[in-house]
Amino acid sequence: MPSTAASTRFWPNDIRLVISISMQFEAGGQPAKGTDSPFPAVEFPDSVPSDAAANTWFAYGYREGIPRMLDLWDRHGVKVTSHMIGEAAQRHPELAKEIVQRGHEAAGHGPRWSSQYAMSRQEEREFILAGTDMVEAVTGQRPIGYNCNWLRRGPNTLSLLQELGYLYHIDDLSRDEPFIEQVDGKDFVVVPYTLRNNDILLVEGRNYSPGMFLDQIKLDFDQLYEEAGHRCRMMSVSAHDRISGSPQMVAAWDAFLRYAKDKPGVAFLRKDEIARWALESRVTFRESETI
Repeated sequence: MPSTAASTRFWPNDIRLVISISMQFEAGGQPAKGTDSPFPAVEFPDSVPSDAAANTWFAYGYREGIPRMLDLWDRHGVKVTSHMIGEAAQRHPELAKEIVQRGHEAAGHGPRWSSQYAMSRQEEREFILAGTDMVEAVTGQRPIGYNCNWLRRGPNTLSLLQELGYLYHIDDLSRDEPFIEQVDGKDFVVVPYTLRNNDILLVEGRNYSPGMFLDQIKLDFDQLYEEAGHRCRMMSVSAHDRISGSPQMVAAWDAFLRYAKDKPGVAFLRKDEIARWALESRVTFRESETI
């Protein structure tokens, strides 16, 4: 059973409910063509080196989206975790540096979009390490948290992450609280991610309006806030650079932040902070299975 201890025994400083925001910095790290986008899939001939239309959509993420979201987080005093594709950070180093300089966490997201679950152990080790080194070289911060492309990890991923110094991963949807699982006989933290509060699925994938997105995350918040009166609760929300960074979505995010901050005991924490507290707390739930 999940932890039923009072939330204030887990979260410090009388925190009742923690909200964990992911800000994916992917724009500029996508393949030149053949990647997921709102445009219909096209088989480009070899003579066409890139999908210009799709790439302008991604470019919005680093030209407009992240700068707009960074200003939003600053206005509300909120700190987030930014999962950075290594090549995206390399191509836009000033933006990657600014994310960290404004107090946000730089987390690993691979060097590029690839199916790392299909790699051999050595190939995957080199893949993870390359992305880690890219982000550290640009931002000065070595990632300790990881997010696979579309959460698809392989049988060696968790072991490799732990071997390479990672403290936690987010590729898990199974709980509404951080927990500890065993990897090679050692503690490894899971800071669960979200699909139900995820802009790429709701707004892009299902054509939700910003108002519908706002309603969805407010309902999620209300229920978790109520549950947090008697058990450890964490709310996860996801913001992708080219989606949540649009004007109407930033307005929806602004409304949600105001709504959530109006309740006592709500805190917005980076995932590295959450993971460290999970390791230190005696009431963190310890999962018997590692999926």
